[in-house]
Amino acid sequence: MRTEAPAARRRLLTTACATAFATLALTLPLAGCAPQGSSAADKRTVSYWMWDAAQQPAYEACARAFHKKNPGLRVEITQIGFDYYWTKLTASFIAGTQPDAFTNHVTKYPQHEKLGVLSPLDELGPTRGIKASDFQPGLAKPWVGRDGHRYGAPKDWDTVGVFYDKKLTRAAGISDAELGSLSWNPKDGGSFEKALARLTVDADGKRGDEPGFDKDRVVRYGLATGDAGGDTHGQTQWSAFAGSAGWSYTNKNPWGDQYNYDQERFQKTLAWYFGLAKKGFMAPLEDYSDTNYPETQLGSGKAAFAMEGSWKLRTFAGLKGVDLGIAPTPKGPTGKRASMMGGLADSVTKEAKNKQGAAKWVAFLASDECQNLVGKDATVFPATREGTAKAIATNRKEGLDVSPFTRHIKEKTTFSFPVTDYAADISAIMIPTMQEIYGGGAPAGSLDETNEQINFLFQQNN
Repeated sequence: MRTEAPAARRRLLTTACATAFATLALTLPLAGCAPQGSSAADKRTVSYWMWDAAQQPAYEACARAFHKKNPGLRVEITQIGFDYYWTKLTASFIAGTQPDAFTNHVTKYPQHEKLGVLSPLDELGPTRGIKASDFQPGLAKPWVGRDGHRYGAPKDWDTVGVFYDKKLTRAAGISDAELGSLSWNPKDGGSFEKALARLTVDADGKRGDEPGFDKDRVVRYGLATGDAGGDTHGQTQWSAFAGSAGWSYTNKNPWGDQYNYDQERFQKTLAWYFGLAKKGFMAPLEDYSDTNYPETQLGSGKAAFAMEGSWKLRTFAGLKGVDLGIAPTPKGPTGKRASMMGGLADSVTKEAKNKQGAAKWVAFLASDECQNLVGKDATVFPATREGTAKAIATNRKEGLDVSPFTRHIKEKTTFSFPVTDYAADISAIMIPTMQEIYGGGAPAGSLDETNEQINFLFQQNN
């Protein structure tokens, strides 16, 4: 456990300097590597990058519709896996080989905005008319930069729900109605923890709420484990609990400059959440791997519940042998549910070879025509209300009730990712701390020092 703040500050200053050099390396070559002119082919082609292969067919359909409306333009879609996407994108900015437009993430774009590699959409004719009211509430605000300009056109949204196997819950005597009205609190875990205990089974067939249960010999956990203890955001791990406890990541959002990981309500939430693993009700950290995602744990019968995002809906629906049910996130101490609301957006690069063509494409991606095509595919929930309605209808036809995800929109119980500078540095600081709390036995109070280190980053701007 790190205890010496001065040493921590020195380490962070070194990190800040390294980041500054990385920024300099990224900023300086832009002018020299930027294209000096555009060929005729450039004027006819719009290069577009995205990372989600599952969504690519829907956007290929959008491209075909776009070509019919704009016969002189062709969209070339390049799909790059998420693990390599951001590295390749950063390298392209340095080399001057950046795409004309690309799918952006709200936690990544603050650096793009700060380095000046994006085009303000409100200064480009085709995208100038994009308004926040065009999309589901809360999606557009994070994409307005510190300078007041818009740098992203929302394309989709997601919330978190609880996937479960009805065969297991019914065998445990827990009804779907009960699962739809669960609640939690940091003292005894409420009805949510009781459900987890009931669904947890040890090697002798004892349930977690029965005498003689052995927490060290569990064969089926109530709750699947997630990635790295949730790192900075805990989107599908602990964020719904922290949000329903009334906690916020930063002093303001977007563009906060002070994190709140040292607040008592957050640390009590984490102590309870990770305490589920100590009780044997949640899979331990070491159970998670690239081949053992939450859906794998649920599909193999190693876990009864899996908290995941709506973007995994089709994955869970395809699990063989699972009678899939979906419940909303449990109500918390505030008396309300909560869910992080993620949302991707499309951005146009500043040095795009075909900037006007890219703006036309981004405007089309945000239109109901394209959003309805995405909704018909229903891999994700499109950003517009009409597109969302299409996705709901598609899922309904396939026997999937997606109201646990959409209810957060209706009930206004969503909150955004924290949009701040230093996202990569903050992740580097948070991940080992969260893993120590989850799997190493460190107390939640160790986040006091971690929070101090994070907030020290922002002092470098003062």
